Amino acid sequence: MGSGKSLAAKFFAEQGAHIIDADQLSRELVRPGHPALKEIVDAFGEDILEPSGYLDREALAKIIFDDTENKSALEAILHPKVIVREQEKYLSISASNPSAIVIVDAALLIESGNYKNVDKVIVIQSREEQQIQRILSRGFQSYDQAIARIKNQMSFEEKSKYADYILDNQSQVEDLRQKVQEIYAKLLNIQ
Repeated sequence: MGSGKSLAAKFFAEQGAHIIDADQLSRELVRPGHPALKEIVDAFGEDILEPSGYLDREALAKIIFDDTENKSALEAILHPKVIVREQEKYLSISASNPSAIVIVDAALLIESGNYKNVDKVIVIQSREEQQIQRILSRGFQSYDQAIARIKNQMSFEEKSKYADYILDNQSQVEDLRQKVQEIYAKLLNIQ
């Protein structure tokens, strides 16, 4: 979270890659009327719903980020469904373009086990202070809240053990764009 993965995905798209956004798929899966939302409400109660029937993401976040068992329960509901949707999108893209480069933009690719379903893993490295500033710019209420979100995810050091490529996002935006272009060229060469 806050590492710059979505910006990197945008730069990959500029190169011609197809992007599958796991966060977007997750948001779609928890819309009113979807089975995943019912499972989440069954697990965590009606208090996680807004009056409109939509998921109150902040209410749910308060429940899961303070309790690893609750976080694991939510992940057990959502991760398999997100992975299935990612695979469906991948198959659709590859059916129409067998040589397509497809990037899965997912903060929890490794934690969910979905890294086993991809050919290459790219991990983004960023300084913690940069991550915090990016998170705060998205409207998180406090510095402590941003720190808690970062600490709640697998560390870069641990994620890097799974990486085929590491994108260093600790300097200027144009540097990240250049590094994405370099990795994209490598991906094209291994097809």
